[in-house]
Amino acid sequence: MPVHYAGNSCELDPILNFAKDNDIYVVEDAAQGVGATYKSKLLGTLGDLSAFSFHETKNITCGEGGALVVNNSKFTDRAEIIWEKGTNRKQFFRGQVDKYSWIDIGSSFLPSDITAAILWAQLQKIKEVTQNRLAIWDKYYEGFANLESKGILKRPVLNPNGQHNGHIFYLTFEDLETRNGILSHLRERKVEATFHYIPLHSSIAGRKFGRPAGELKNTDRISDTLMRLPIYFGFDHVDYVVDMIENYFESN
Repeated sequence: MPVHYAGNSCELDPILNFAKDNDIYVVEDAAQGVGATYKSKLLGTLGDLSAFSFHETKNITCGEGGALVVNNSKFTDRAEIIWEKGTNRKQFFRGQVDKYSWIDIGSSFLPSDITAAILWAQLQKIKEVTQNRLAIWDKYYEGFANLESKGILKRPVLNPNGQHNGHIFYLTFEDLETRNGILSHLRERKVEATFHYIPLHSSIAGRKFGRPAGELKNTDRISDTLMRLPIYFGFDHVDYVVDMIENYFESN
């Protein structure tokens, strides 16, 4: 289950080749990857199954919800049944069965017409939205070059075989204390910066239902030191955010 974090593609070829050689299915977590590519192929088109999110924080949104992309025809029929509340109702409408009934698990995953209309309008603007977010992302990236050259922080590392979509701009710092100090500094100045995920293995549900296969030091380190900066369509305060972070280090 490769995760295309921040709309920046994983290095998929080794994953796909390993999966093929070992008869393993690949599910792309492309929740943040709409419009992004790997080797000129859209994220979400390469795994057996893929998932997109249209939550309000995503590049393209309808407020809530998402999409399952079925690239492996083996899963098409069951995906349709789960989507149709666990029934074979679609098969009935196509005349493939003489009645429909509940035959599997399912839920009410269908979007409303209003939700779908909002999403359709958003999709018409996907190129414009992506270009604007990339311009904001690039301005952040250039703005923090000086601090990275001094070893104070690290900017995102992009996959050279992909094209990201500007979904998230994040920085990583030396330690948790530094990250949290900057967060407080920014929030006092009305900048909505935030940390990101709590690692699954250290979450309440993760500890209850799963177990890590050994120590996950890198995961823990990134969780403790990563900070996301505000980025959305039309955002024009990049210079202010960069200045506030530079001011923090000048005064500390």
